Amino acid sequence: MDYLSQQNLVSGQDIDQFGALSASLMLAQLERIIEQRLLTARFQPIVQMQNGDILGYEGLIRGPSDSPLHSPVNLFKAAWDNNLTVTVEHLCRRIVLEQFAAQKLPGKLFLNVSPECLLQRDVRYGETLDYIHELGINPERVIIELTEYQPTHDYALLCEAVIHYREMGFEIAIDDLGEGFSSLRLWSELKPDYVKIDMHFIQGIDHDPVKAQFVRSIQSIAEKSGTRVVAEGIETHAELLAVRDLGVACGQGYHIARPHPTPARAVSAEVARVLTANPYQAARRAFGSFEQTATVEKILKTPPTISSRMLNNQVDDIFLQHPKLQIIPVVDDGVPIGLINRYHMIDRFARPYQRELYGKKPCTVFMEAHPVIVDKNTSMQDVSHIIVEANPEHLINGIIITDQGNYIGMGSGPDLMREITQMQINAARYANPLTQLPGNVPINEHIDVLLQKDQTFCACYCDLDHFKPFNDVYGYRRGDDIIQMTSEVLKRHCDPQLDFIGHIGGDDFIILFRSADWEVRCQAILASFAAAIYDFYSNEDRDRGGYLSEDRQGKKVFYPLVSLSLGVVKSRANRYYSHHQISIAASDAKKQAKKIHGNSLFVDRRSEMDLLVG
Repeated sequence: MDYLSQQNLVSGQDIDQFGALSASLMLAQLERIIEQRLLTARFQPIVQMQNGDILGYEGLIRGPSDSPLHSPVNLFKAAWDNNLTVTVEHLCRRIVLEQFAAQKLPGKLFLNVSPECLLQRDVRYGETLDYIHELGINPERVIIELTEYQPTHDYALLCEAVIHYREMGFEIAIDDLGEGFSSLRLWSELKPDYVKIDMHFIQGIDHDPVKAQFVRSIQSIAEKSGTRVVAEGIETHAELLAVRDLGVACGQGYHIARPHPTPARAVSAEVARVLTANPYQAARRAFGSFEQTATVEKILKTPPTISSRMLNNQVDDIFLQHPKLQIIPVVDDGVPIGLINRYHMIDRFARPYQRELYGKKPCTVFMEAHPVIVDKNTSMQDVSHIIVEANPEHLINGIIITDQGNYIGMGSGPDLMREITQMQINAARYANPLTQLPGNVPINEHIDVLLQKDQTFCACYCDLDHFKPFNDVYGYRRGDDIIQMTSEVLKRHCDPQLDFIGHIGGDDFIILFRSADWEVRCQAILASFAAAIYDFYSNEDRDRGGYLSEDRQGKKVFYPLVSLSLGVVKSRANRYYSHHQISIAASDAKKQAKKIHGNSLFVDRRSEMDLLVG
């Protein structure tokens, strides 16, 4: 976000005041602000999504509170109209730096700079660096965040200016990726240390697959280019979970923390619980994707609810009428605000004078005001880890389940633990002992679930070529190493949130792709396998591209290096109804792939042809 961030927009009343003022009066106000330095800074934390630590703060700016130029939108519009953009931006920069230093804020400072201002000669020759040294700030803690107010045309000069800043120790960030005039070209030309994805692509990402795919693609590019991604505009719990699970490095938004003159130095306990749950994703991936579709909604129950205005005596009556009721959620206008534990209330009322003191008071007196609240689409594993990392009492109280912030029910701790335990038992029972990937039972179950839900997917049968003679020459232990290497290659190029990998047995695997770019992933798998297989051969066999081995008749036969064949079949409504049909079709596609020499991909296009004919 920048000085013109959507999160800094003003009310319609301010805009009306702005429009009503004459140009001369507006200029007078602007000059007074510049002369008297009537600006204040606000700082919004940017957190590291893998652990919840604050990476740094973005410096934002405000004008005088009693002025129509309080909003940065109006402030910079007036500056632009009066050819004072660079002057105002310099002042904003100084104010932000001064207040960042005065508060001794930890971490880095994202300092907004427009390309127009960056190209000014006095800036390029070290004015900002000198001022930073005066304030005692290390330049390595300052990130120049390029924000486009106008199109950038002179890329060569801009690259020269960025190099100049880097030589002084600054890092570079590009703001609002996906928005603006030329952010993608700037990324290519400047090779920044950070890119900030525009909030448009983050808001609603939890239920918009197109936005999720955009962020996934940006994340993939960033990983290859050594750039860290910052997701802007995270405003809900569900968006935070979605961004975290996509592997985005950093996040920023109202749900994490709002801009403030004296910002917090740590995120809230709720946000920290969600983000520190992220390491558990690795454990979840380790035992496979048996229950990718299992969310906390599976244990949803709907006990009676009460409002926060209900009196404690009335709550006690409800418990007396329902002897098996352990927890009562407190909900106001559809929004959960807490819960009441039966035993805690009975314990309090059993003490001397407690009923007389509190019986006619609102139930919030005995209410647990900080329960675990999760969206219905949150995975079982994530909820389990949140509870383990939080107060163990939450396991007794249970979990409040919401749908886009609205209460829909409760999940009990025992039900959650029962489901998690069953998932782990299934994982151990049906996993392949060599690769720990799901075996035939979960593979078939997963295919049937996808078919029942009319999910679009591609079944990719993976088979090694010339593998048996390799075992004969190099031994079964070395053959097991190849199988394990193959499983790692498949995992590396699949999306654990979308794609399912199974080990059928021996040297046969299957991938159920739901990633839209499945064909690109297949080519990446083949390339990685081709590069890795050389390590399993002697120098002599590697140089001649194969090895000699005896066939079943005892004759010496030359076999090429082990290769990988991928046969792909696409699911289609009204064509496949069970895992049996998918398995047969994928196996047929694999046989066609094996007819192609070397590492190969064959895609059964018949379903597409059927559509064209239809």
